[in-house]
Amino acid sequence: MAPRIPRLSSFLFFSPRGAFRFWQRNAYIFRRIFPESVAVNFMEPVIYLLAMGFGIGAYLSTIGGLPYLTFVATGLVATAAMFGATFECTYNAYVQMYYEKAYDAVITTPLGVEDVVIGEVWWGATRSVLYGTVFLAVITLFGTVRSPLALLIPPLFLLSGLMFSVIAMTFTAVNPSIDYFTFYFALFVTPMFMFSGIFFPLDALPGWVKIAAWFTPLSHVVNLSRALALGTVEAHHATDLAWILTVTVAMFPLPVVLMRRRLVK
Repeated sequence: MAPRIPRLSSFLFFSPRGAFRFWQRNAYIFRRIFPESVAVNFMEPVIYLLAMGFGIGAYLSTIGGLPYLTFVATGLVATAAMFGATFECTYNAYVQMYYEKAYDAVITTPLGVEDVVIGEVWWGATRSVLYGTVFLAVITLFGTVRSPLALLIPPLFLLSGLMFSVIAMTFTAVNPSIDYFTFYFALFVTPMFMFSGIFFPLDALPGWVKIAAWFTPLSHVVNLSRALALGTVEAHHATDLAWILTVTVAMFPLPVVLMRRRLVK
């Protein structure tokens, strides 16, 4: 009998109830590690806020007409959401899949690979909303949020969380070893973090760098989060939203197909 070849359309055959059950399983586990998990994932952007906002901000008072602390804070809030989804769908997902064999155990039940992957992606988006919203509350206390449109930032975190979860799960599905996540963070996450307009405007960069930065998903999340926090939303921000949706929809089938190939022999 010829081996089954995963089809691109296989991601459609999932049970919303099954995906929710796997999401529910992750939420139940997370309740027990909530304080430690929030501290680890939340502190990194806070440290950057203190170091860059107050450190460099002591020498660079304004940028683009904004106090430097405000400029950095309204960009960093997007990275808090990114890291929440990324860590969940890389290290945490790999440990469950490879070391704990949780995925193998789950797919022996009525739940399928599609339910597991989609449930994991939605859980990554949930953590994105959680960490991003907590960080948003922190920068609000610093007085860097100027508009009630900031209430739309958590829904933005949900969309961007889905995007970053899908990207991370795609890499996890083909990653041969947990050590290879170093390459994912060093070659993808860190450059995106540095060149997405968080710490300095992209306008002054060479043309090819600006073009490359435009294609990075995080730069569009930063643009939208900053505009919503400051109340400076304009028509061109629809392009940022469109790119987030495009990347998410285009890549959504990939982790399901690749994870099925890995788990179903």
